[in-house]
Amino acid sequence: MLKTQVPSAAFVDTKPHYIILDGLRGIAAITVVWFHIFEAYATSHLDQKINHGYLAVDFFFILSGFVIGYAYDDRWKTMTMKDFIKRRIIRLHPMVVMGAVIGAIMFYFQGCSVWDVSKVTVLALFIATFINAMLIPATPGTEVRGLGEMYPLNGPSWSLLFEYIGNILYVLFIRKFSTRALTVLVIVAGCGLATFSIFGPYGDICAGYSLTGTEFTCGSFRILYSFSAGLLLSRIFKPAHIKGSFWKCSILVILLLAVPRIGGSEHLWMNGLYDTLCFALFFPLIVYWGASGRITDKYTNRICKFLGDISYPLYMVHYPFIYLYYAWVKNEELTFGESVYGALAVVIGSILLAYICLKLYDEPVRKYLAKRFLKSKSK
Repeated sequence: MLKTQVPSAAFVDTKPHYIILDGLRGIAAITVVWFHIFEAYATSHLDQKINHGYLAVDFFFILSGFVIGYAYDDRWKTMTMKDFIKRRIIRLHPMVVMGAVIGAIMFYFQGCSVWDVSKVTVLALFIATFINAMLIPATPGTEVRGLGEMYPLNGPSWSLLFEYIGNILYVLFIRKFSTRALTVLVIVAGCGLATFSIFGPYGDICAGYSLTGTEFTCGSFRILYSFSAGLLLSRIFKPAHIKGSFWKCSILVILLLAVPRIGGSEHLWMNGLYDTLCFALFFPLIVYWGASGRITDKYTNRICKFLGDISYPLYMVHYPFIYLYYAWVKNEELTFGESVYGALAVVIGSILLAYICLKLYDEPVRKYLAKRFLKSKSK
């Protein structure tokens, strides 16, 4: 299996990356942008095109568990919990801050019939920016947009909160589990998530962005199952020989995330069953196939490298532009055909911005923080 060299800002002792998994993460992130764009034309998830983009979060969580298991499971004789937490904060948090700042800068340009941002004071916006940058969730009824989001300046930050929760659970408890105990945890958490998906109030697992009981419960099941499943997969992983896995897995990821709603409002369980098949069967298989694959040409290698590099910055910077796009579509009462050029501009512009943030901000900041706080263990 072909693995990349680590970026210049990465830790010196970082292991080589699974390059195909990096590329698949980028494919999923771009699909998420399109999923969010099509929210502007839907009344709910029941009638939204590119309907299952929310499942990318579960795919990301499985990837995270797999990669962390691969990178850290064999280091605990020399690495402390404090070192691990520092590494994860350095890796993740600079872009959390950037996403909050971009969201704050664009906030007053995003007013529409769904939310009236003109009534939000500058002080309230400043406070919202600070707590978003610190990844402190806003409570329902107190956040500035009025939709009940934990992070109204940059909605996707909610999944980073759960990513941190998963990392903390890993360093405190889950890493110590035997493979058998970890298997039990995966089964129990998977049953809980499947129950919510099939028999819950939504008929899906598109939940977790709010501190309400139902939302937070679903978000907790999503990270507990998917992260643990990825970790388990890393422990039992034995690579096969799969040709062309990047392109095959990329097509499969796009198709799974773009499938229209199944069952409608009368048969919610049908869509819940589809979600369950994705997170319990298809996503682990895709990670396995991707980790087993080989890349033999430099062009695919470069594509995977680029997609992997921009995947996380893209996920963290695109949504403030989705708010702007949403407000434009609603205020002008546009169809997708009438606003398709705007949609393309959001996608392409978000990718360019992600790359700029990566090179001019994220990598330099991570490199500085690693050198400052990890001393001789990192550049």
